Formats: sequence, C-alpha cells, structure tokens
Amino acid sequence: MKSLRDRGQCALIPFITAGDPDLETTAKALQILDRNGADLIELGVPYSDPLADGPVIQAAATRALAKGTSLDDVLSMLQRVSPTIKAPIILFTYYNPILNRGIETFLQDIYTAGARGLVVPDLPLEEVEALLQPARSIGIEVTLLVAPTTPKERIAAIATQAEGFIYLVSVTGVTGMRTEVETRVQDLLMELRSVTDKPIGVGFGISQPSQARQVMEWGADAVIVGSAFVKRLAEGEPHQGLEAIESFCRGLKAAIAE
Repeated sequence: MKSLRDRGQCALIPFITAGDPDLETTAKALQILDRNGADLIELGVPYSDPLADGPVIQAAATRALAKGTSLDDVLSMLQRVSPTIKAPIILFTYYNPILNRGIETFLQDIYTAGARGLVVPDLPLEEVEALLQPARSIGIEVTLLVAPTTPKERIAAIATQAEGFIYLVSVTGVTGMRTEVETRVQDLLMELRSVTDKPIGVGFGISQPSQARQVMEWGADAVIVGSAFVKRLAEGEPHQGLEAIESFCRGLKAAIAE
C-alpha cells in the first residue's frame, strides 16, 4: 500500500466472507475483485462469535459455518487460488482460532496458503508483541485497528506497533452499511497523521462510491468496504452475486481514481 500512496493513489480493499455462499464462489470472487480494481483483498474466516461484525457479515459467517466451512478449508482454497491473484490477501480472523492452532503454526499455515497480511479485531494491544514478532519473521504484516473511542496516547502506541497500514474504524460499534460516513473520521485521520507516517485505511460503514470518494478526500490512503460486498455476493444465485460485486468493485475504484 505504501507504494500506491507514494504514487498518490488511494487503495481499494474489498472484504468478503470465505465460504459464503460456498468456497468455490469465494475463489471466483477473489479473482473477480483482483481483476476489477482491488489493490488488496480482506478475506474473513467465518467464526462463531464475531464481536466486531455487524448483521450482514455475521449472517454470512453463520451460513458458511452451517455448511461446515473450517479454517483448513479456507486455507486449502486460498492456496489453490492465490497464485492467480496479484492483490495481496489479508486474512481477517479472531484471536481464539490463532491461539487454538498455536501462533507460529497459524502464521506459517496462512503464509503457505498465500496470505500476506492479518487483521485480528479482538487482539489486545498488550498481547500484540506475541503475534508481531513471529509474524515479522514469517512475512505476515499485522494490521492494527484504531477506533473513534481510542484515547490519544493509545493511538500513538498502536501506530508505533502497526505494520502494513493502520485500520481506522470509522464508527463506534460493529461493521455495517451506513448512509453517511461520520465526519469525525476527518478529525481522526488528522490525529493519526500527527503520530505516524504509516498508511491509513478507513473501514466500517462505507457502502457507496460517493462515501469512498469522501474518505479519500479526507486523506485516507485506503478505503475498506465489507458489508456492501458481502450483501451483494449473497443475493440471488452465485453467478448473480459475482456479477454484482464485479460492477460494484469497478464503481468504487472509479470513485477513488485520481
């Protein structure tokens, strides 16, 4: 993402849930997003207790789990499809599955499958180093989140630790589509800029090209869009969902292209 920023470009990061409606569709979706403007792609591993996710992504995870989608299934699919994709894959998962597998084993497994980044929304800052150290040696960039409620001194600590980019959560609460992006995002971006020169991606609540454009104009280095992709992919037959995310991805990319 830093190279994009250095060229004055804002990155587009779509999010989809692995296994919804099925892993074959997920594989096709990754390729479609890659071909239609995604600079990085966030792939959510379905989890039974997704505290940070709103109703759309929770429902997608529930459907994927009901079909028996496991972390091993997701990694197997990713290993098959990642060589065909240019956009780096960022895995989105909660901390418990990482601890269950063992931190180093988990990191090695996702690297082998083709992931190059990791977002763990419930990772406590106090435990970040236990994940960051082995991740660095394996080649996985761990992205940390900053929320609107994060105190300034904690923002500085997170910015220091974060790798790849800093994930600025635009709303207080869970993921989901909003009709407007909170203007506080602009203040938060300025606050973050005062403590770090690392790239900043803004996510949670962005569902329209005009919102993506607004966030870019406020100074974001990347726009992260999740629920709006997950919702489109889940509607109708799989081929209809794939067509819907293709045109939506193109529209978002056009909105933030200089």
